[in-house]
Amino acid sequence: MARNGRSRMSDQLKEEIAKELGVYDIVKTQGWGNVSSRDCGNIVTKAIEIAERSVNGQTK
Repeated sequence: MARNGRSRMSDQLKEEIAKELGVYDIVKTQGWGNVSSRDCGNIVTKAIEIAERSVNGQTK
């Protein structure tokens, strides 16, 4: 997902979010390179929401 080939998000978090958004089957069978840009953007957006909740002390 990162342009330099290194991800700032853990693989576990990315996979959890992909499952939640319904794109994990693509990741599992075809790899991250076949996940659409829109879906990758949605994954990043969700990760940001999780991080913001964590910083603010909220659980969900």
